[in-house]
Amino acid sequence: MGSMSLRLTEGLEQRLAEQAKIERKSRSELVREAVREFLHRRERERFMAAMVAEAKQAYGDPEIRREAMAIAEEFLPLDNAALDLAEGRRPGEPWTEEASGDKWWK
Repeated sequence: MGSMSLRLTEGLEQRLAEQAKIERKSRSELVREAVREFLHRRERERFMAAMVAEAKQAYGDPEIRREAMAIAEEFLPLDNAALDLAEGRRPGEPWTEEASGDKWWK
């Protein structure tokens, strides 16, 4: 395991010591956890930014947009049937509120 030296302000060092005492962990373990979480968050942010950039670029292409819309429309009935099953209805069966005329948005 590698090691490093880290300088903290007095206030930050005090908060770290208090948290270590509360969690019954060493300060080093808390710092390792914090660095691990920080790196994981940064990696996820980079991944999501790359996905968003690719999606923006792809949907700027009219042909890709048409194809995506066709695929979405093709699968809409299947998505609705799956939702009906997940909510305990037979596919295509109206919601209880629809059948009784009640509105969920009262």
